[in-house]
Amino acid sequence: MKYLIKYAPEMTTKSRVVRHRFCRQLRKNLARILREQLDLPDRAAQPHGESVIDVEANWDNLQISIPRDLEHKLPGIEEVLAHTPGIWTFNKVHEYPRGTLDDMLAQTLALWRERLAGKTFVVRCRRVGRHPFNSMAVERHIGGGLLQGSTASGVDLDKAEITIKLEIRDQKFFVVEQQRSGMGGFPIGTQDDVISLISGGFDSAVATWLSMKRGLRTHFLFFNLGGSEHELAVREVAWYLWQKFGASHGVHFISVPFEEVVGEILENVENSQMGVILKRMMIRAGNLLADTMEVEALVTGESVAQVSSQTLVNLAVIDEISTKLVLRPLIMSEKQDIIDIARRIGTAEFSAAIPEYCGVISVRPTTRAKRHRIEREEARFDFAVLERAIENCKKVEIRDLAADAFTERTEVTLFQDLPADAIVIDIRHPDEEERHPLVLDEVKVRRIPFYRLSTAFRELDSNTRYLLYCDKGVMSRLHAAHLMEQGYGNVGVYRP
Repeated sequence: MKYLIKYAPEMTTKSRVVRHRFCRQLRKNLARILREQLDLPDRAAQPHGESVIDVEANWDNLQISIPRDLEHKLPGIEEVLAHTPGIWTFNKVHEYPRGTLDDMLAQTLALWRERLAGKTFVVRCRRVGRHPFNSMAVERHIGGGLLQGSTASGVDLDKAEITIKLEIRDQKFFVVEQQRSGMGGFPIGTQDDVISLISGGFDSAVATWLSMKRGLRTHFLFFNLGGSEHELAVREVAWYLWQKFGASHGVHFISVPFEEVVGEILENVENSQMGVILKRMMIRAGNLLADTMEVEALVTGESVAQVSSQTLVNLAVIDEISTKLVLRPLIMSEKQDIIDIARRIGTAEFSAAIPEYCGVISVRPTTRAKRHRIEREEARFDFAVLERAIENCKKVEIRDLAADAFTERTEVTLFQDLPADAIVIDIRHPDEEERHPLVLDEVKVRRIPFYRLSTAFRELDSNTRYLLYCDKGVMSRLHAAHLMEQGYGNVGVYRP
């Protein structure tokens, strides 16, 4: 089995040198993600090519060859291809040596005969190289043969129910079985690093995704206003975004304890100016952390006039203290459009379950902040509080998110073998659970999505042992640690 991957259109407009670099980066990204997420051995460990997925970058496409003994992993491979930046479309194809027109007809008919029953169709052929026939001749010959050799209802050149796509590349013939869309954008690693200020809400999650889509290696910066429960929820969003869209490159999750900063603002800053000043403190902290990481830009989820601090005047006052470029991918977006994207990329359930931690709530917040007044209010702020918050920040490699001090302070028990008295709780997103159901012999499995777990767990039998399950073991460990901190001693993690 093979996949032919079409590069995102913007990649093909680059100069020859840049295009080669982007194509090589995409090949490298895919090879790494497929190897790590599908638990495949490194090529060096398989010198004869068994159980190795081959990724080859060409000028106009990228080809992935799947050995027969790995075809059971095709659903996982397609998930990776659908969510890796830089891919426009990918075709699942059957490859044959290029023979005569009759040979190509027989190969196409074998794949499509049954599917054409009662349907109208059209044949489209794309050629690369020199051949004794043109594309139209191929389409006519194979189209006529399919019509005679199947129970198709007819050929329709304009509104066919099925489009059969063929590619001829030099001496190879490809019959496309299925085409799916990718996410477009640029491969991660072709652009610079940025730090995204993520709260876990709809806006910051979508802004972070757009940053990744554009090829930016995106780190996560979280200002904690609500304790461990708030941090747990945001870590879930960050892990999901990275694992699904950015896993080709390691990034950091940085948590800054900001409760004392908020307290200082509430105590010393005039009510109407608090929102703008809180944002300025976050930008200051982001700048200082970006300096230590040699990052030149911050990403936020702000949109014009969505809240009082996001008027043009206020955004200008906020930005003037930044030494870094502040990127706002959503700046002209409407809220419903943002929510629609969140649903499409899978972060909506996370964001909807995150409690609101507003930090400061002004009775009559300013929408036209004045620099001199903001500076006067900030003069009463003790900046030693901000410095302490930055000094006490936690920076964790995203791959180690489940194993850092946040979970180490409570020892979570991992089970490879299941105790007879245990019940396994599958906490994965319903879509993920539906694609790869967890079936266990002689052990009961309950399905409680991560975003309902905290509430649902209170209603479970306290005398029963519950083991949480997710694919990678990260979210299950985070939730188990949180539940244990809440006083539940009957929870562990199932990690086969």
